[in-house]
Amino acid sequence: MTVTEVRGHGQQKGHTAIYRGQEYQVSLLPKMEIEVVVQDCMADSVCQAIVGAARTGEIGDGRVFVMPVTQSYKIRTGELE
Repeated sequence: MTVTEVRGHGQQKGHTAIYRGQEYQVSLLPKMEIEVVVQDCMADSVCQAIVGAARTGEIGDGRVFVMPVTQSYKIRTGELE
């Protein structure tokens, strides 16, 4: 599992903020990206757990992408797993 602090926007398109009396547009909002690699048989239950924990019902809740991982290599040894 990897958790990364990222910036981006979806439907909310950012917001207007004021700094030192000047108004400016904040278009990239702070977000969290979580990457998890699991066996195929666990994918549905992991997705349900993530959606259940992350859902607030508000715009900006995010998305879950499911992608196949066909191969992985250990960088140190070059070994195929």
